[in-house]
Amino acid sequence: MFLLCSSLIWFLNNLSETYTNNATFNLIFDNVPDSLLLTKTSKKQVDVKIQATGFQFLGFNFRNKEVKIDVASISRSKGRYFIPESVYRKQIVKQLRSMVLEDIDRDTLYFEFTRLGTKVVPVHSKLKVTLAQNHMLDGPLLIEPNEVTINGPIHVLDTIKWVNTVPLDLFEIAADFTTELALSKSGESDHLVYSNNTVIVQGKVTRFSEKMVNVPIQVINLPKRYAIRTFPEVVAVLCKGSLDELKELESSGFEVVADYNSIKDNASKTIALQLVRKPENLQSAELNETQVEYILKRQ
Repeated sequence: MFLLCSSLIWFLNNLSETYTNNATFNLIFDNVPDSLLLTKTSKKQVDVKIQATGFQFLGFNFRNKEVKIDVASISRSKGRYFIPESVYRKQIVKQLRSMVLEDIDRDTLYFEFTRLGTKVVPVHSKLKVTLAQNHMLDGPLLIEPNEVTINGPIHVLDTIKWVNTVPLDLFEIAADFTTELALSKSGESDHLVYSNNTVIVQGKVTRFSEKMVNVPIQVINLPKRYAIRTFPEVVAVLCKGSLDELKELESSGFEVVADYNSIKDNASKTIALQLVRKPENLQSAELNETQVEYILKRQ
């Protein structure tokens, strides 16, 4: 017991003595301007010689050996950013508290920055929807938000025109749906900050039916000295839409034309048809025939 107490007293006495020792600090760079991204530094560690008591060294060895360097004190000359040793030395001294900094690397710290910017880009959905039989989307897919703000290096932002969602396939959909999709980020996303990491994609689904609408054929670009007659004079248009939409369909909402200029030679007996106007809310509208016969007479 006496030996143990003697050893303890000796140990405590030694810890109270002052010593000089070498150490290495990891440099933590603080207060980087919001408009800049720190991309490279000439040093990430600094070697020092410090004077402290044994107690201080004992606690020091159990802590992370880090010191903060305030980048707000940076200087610039000939396009290079730097902090002289005399400046960052003072910053380190303040953080050592009761320990004494006897020596430090004399190297100037040099920095490389990339300018940061902000850009708002649209979101494109990569959702693929396969609908159940006799069902259709009632309007376009809705994306919320449909735009995202990206902060990052300007040279990277200049290459980004839009942001896609991750791909997703939905099958046999017969009802309205809502799904959350993550954004597919740029390959340099480590330096990019997105206002959103996900978006909500919604779609309305309704049953559709079909209806035939007979529409008169109009011949355009016919020379004044000619008369023309098509056979038939009306053509059926196959329409797909909701029951409410189909109930309101009238032939006046469509326009089918036959362009005289599309006739390649006088020996041709048919003329091509084009559907040039249809109600906007229809899911689809297709001509039942794409060409008809005609008779041309000189007046």
